[in-house]
Amino acid sequence: MQVDIRLPIGLLFSAIGAILVVFGLVSSPEIYERSVGYNFNLWWGLVLVVFGGTMLFLSWRAMKRPVP
Repeated sequence: MQVDIRLPIGLLFSAIGAILVVFGLVSSPEIYERSVGYNFNLWWGLVLVVFGGTMLFLSWRAMKRPVP
């Protein structure tokens, strides 16, 4: 069995991204006044979820490939 570093990286980034997305959705808009009204927690959480999902997909794809 080969160890693929993409699996734990994907899980870590997906989990942190999900936490940021949830926090961005439930937090009050007043805390974003300093950042010109942009909800950076929500947007960076989505970026992290997409990156984590990409790593998980690449890891899953590598596991399906036969080992030479």
